[in-house]
Amino acid sequence: MSENCFKNLSPTNEFLPSVIDLFSGCGGLAYGFRSVGFPIAEGMDLSRAAVETASYNLSWRFGEESHHRSGDITQCTGDTFKTVPKKNGVIVIGGPPCQAYSQAGRGKLRSLGKDREHTNDLRGQLYLDFLRIALEMDARAIVMENVPEAVNYGGLNVPEHVCELLDEYGYRAAWTILNAADYGVPQVRERMFIMAIKESEGFEPSFPIPTHQSAEGKMSAYKLRSPKLVSSSPHFHLPPEAPDNAAPWVTVYDALSDLPRLFPTSRSKYRLYELNILLRYVHDPENDYQRLMRGWTGNLISQVSGHGYRRTVRDFAIFERMKPEDNFLAASSIAETLLDQACGAEGITELNHPERYQLLRRKIVPPYSRGKFLDKWKRLNPDKPSHTLIAHLSNDTYSHIHPWEPRGISVREAARLQSFPDDFLFQCNMGDAFRQIGNAVPPLLSHALAGQLANLFEGGSKEG
Repeated sequence: MSENCFKNLSPTNEFLPSVIDLFSGCGGLAYGFRSVGFPIAEGMDLSRAAVETASYNLSWRFGEESHHRSGDITQCTGDTFKTVPKKNGVIVIGGPPCQAYSQAGRGKLRSLGKDREHTNDLRGQLYLDFLRIALEMDARAIVMENVPEAVNYGGLNVPEHVCELLDEYGYRAAWTILNAADYGVPQVRERMFIMAIKESEGFEPSFPIPTHQSAEGKMSAYKLRSPKLVSSSPHFHLPPEAPDNAAPWVTVYDALSDLPRLFPTSRSKYRLYELNILLRYVHDPENDYQRLMRGWTGNLISQVSGHGYRRTVRDFAIFERMKPEDNFLAASSIAETLLDQACGAEGITELNHPERYQLLRRKIVPPYSRGKFLDKWKRLNPDKPSHTLIAHLSNDTYSHIHPWEPRGISVREAARLQSFPDDFLFQCNMGDAFRQIGNAVPPLLSHALAGQLANLFEGGSKEG
């Protein structure tokens, strides 16, 4: 991993096409494109808070005017973006909302009734608006991201359908499923990517070679399914294989060990850190990933912000006793033991002091079903990459319990697990920050995709 792969975000490469960043979120996908020199000309997202985060980190911090805006893409046309510089043409990138496709989103919709089935969720059709604008802009290339579950949206394989549509409009299109951990992100995160390039460009779409690999030879879920996808989807490309000398996956310990200590024990005093509070690192960077996160502009920073984490008082003592990769089943058992100890200390039982017993139970034991919440609590294993971060972090962080402190992860720790550099700032409330991070494309993965596309436009893979 090059510690300077984010160096020189500005100025941009004047020979590359301008980027239109749709469904931009906080700018993770666009950030990777800017890191290799693509000028980010326009951006749009429905969330005003996300747009402000993208605007600061992609434009304002460099003294530039932001062209990201809050808006509804269904109300837009190609003319909405008519001020985009046309000198080198445009490419359109984005990740239409995934809730209608994802397992979590489907489950939530089903819980609201039959009329809320995921196929009735209009967000599932927003990829068509994305394509409509890309085609109206006569994009030289298109990059679209979504969850792997988009391969079966009520029987429709969305990425294959998108590629078929783009074939009709004169594009060469391909899709695959990439694991962020294969590109240096300390997180196993599989996402579907479509890359399409106009036939007139003379390029074939291709996907970046991984820089990292599992030291155990472990294959991710959708990589195991790849042979079946090849046989059923003509536009599907097998994910590229890592070279033999690829580095091992970056672990949670690699990613987080230099960050400030916030809550050492369950008896520590909770402090709500505003997201702009700066704290010093606990030690110098110990590995390439830490150097990259602290020095993407070329100079290592000495202080870092974004330390807000959830005040889950009832659960701190439970977290402290959980082992790496423990889920809610283990947490529930720990809580029952803590309840037994508290009752023993007071000499009470459920029978002889029912009111006091119930009070202690409410104070100590999480009131959740073991059948429904097993996977919604999990303690990170410091020796492995994190499991996938999701937008539900905005509600709680039980899914990502800190590996050595008894709490959920902080905003900065979530950002580290997504490969956002430490001077990428979240100037919003904690819930919005967690949502933006969970929804984002990891910048390191985006950097790899953008680099692949930049090489094509710079002539590296042009035919004949």
